[in-house]
Amino acid sequence: MDLLNVVGGATTNLLGYIVPFLFVLTVVVFIHELGHFLVGRWCGVGVTSFSIGFGPEIVGFNDRRGTRWKLSAIPLGGYVKFVGDMNGASVPDPDAMARLNPSDRAVSFHAQNVWKRVAIVAAGPIANFLLAIAVFAGAVYATGRYEVAPRVSAVQPGSAAERAGFQPGDVVLTINGSAIHNFADMQRTVSGAAGDALAFTVDRGGVTTPLTATPDTFEEKTPFGTQRIGRLGIQGPRDAAEVKLVRYGALDSLKIGVTETYFVVDRTFNYIGKLITGRESADQLSGPMGIARVSGQAAKVGGMGALVGLIAVLSVSIGLINLFPVPMLDGGHLMFYAVEIVRGRPLSERAQEIGFRIGLALVLMLMLFATWNDILHIGASFNRGT
Repeated sequence: MDLLNVVGGATTNLLGYIVPFLFVLTVVVFIHELGHFLVGRWCGVGVTSFSIGFGPEIVGFNDRRGTRWKLSAIPLGGYVKFVGDMNGASVPDPDAMARLNPSDRAVSFHAQNVWKRVAIVAAGPIANFLLAIAVFAGAVYATGRYEVAPRVSAVQPGSAAERAGFQPGDVVLTINGSAIHNFADMQRTVSGAAGDALAFTVDRGGVTTPLTATPDTFEEKTPFGTQRIGRLGIQGPRDAAEVKLVRYGALDSLKIGVTETYFVVDRTFNYIGKLITGRESADQLSGPMGIARVSGQAAKVGGMGALVGLIAVLSVSIGLINLFPVPMLDGGHLMFYAVEIVRGRPLSERAQEIGFRIGLALVLMLMLFATWNDILHIGASFNRGT
């Protein structure tokens, strides 16, 4: 009986991670590939298949235009395969192109002019950004959000804020020239600027006062590894009168959606910059196992609302990653097309083939590294008993 309970508990726990993970990843991948698909159809390109997942087909159907829509066995991505493609990465297949009849060749992806190909490839990442904007905007439009005034109620002794000259009663107006509307704005700007000097303007008794502060660096354990965050050492308002529920109309919600999406992009590039300069650790890079773990925790703690929020963040991340100038990714294709526009003709098939092989090797190495990070994080959490 005890063994059955252990097995049942383990199965339930596993499903608690797998189901949220599949939900989050499927939505993000579907929207990404749908962007490619819709713009491809709009440009008159034939689509042979639209797959969620890789490998053997589990279930599928053909639409009236002959596209095979399918769910495949390995749920770690997806692809849209156009007429004339060798695979789902839109690698050209010269042999297949040579066998096409004139009508099929005319609707093949690689027979289109370069600007159509640019639009089709860029549509995937753009769809991811639009999804994130829609999710962030929809959430704030539906529920509003509680906002706390960016007022300093107390300054911790010995903190970065004390060294910078902050005083109780100061109201933060801007940081590095960007307006601060609430305490949360200030917190997340500071948290992503550990060790960086920040220029503040504060309202001190009706007088605008400039201050410069460098947030102290603290390490925080997360499911994605150890993150280095910045802290000033100030406390926000304790008075309930300074906490209010703000409702937003459609236009303002859309603006917030754009702002939130830009914030995720900015933080990502900030991390990459610090990673290159050695100020951040690569142990925050995570793969499917890490995403599954975070999805399960989000579903357990915050339910569907937290999962939807994770969809927005992951959608931005996948959109950005796909824009990296690495062959095999959308950004690699766009890099090839930029060269084609400058040269007036595409790169040779040999050059593209070498590029795709290098890109595949880089993607595989990154996946292996991220998976190794996931294993280390999971092992560490088991050792901590969490």
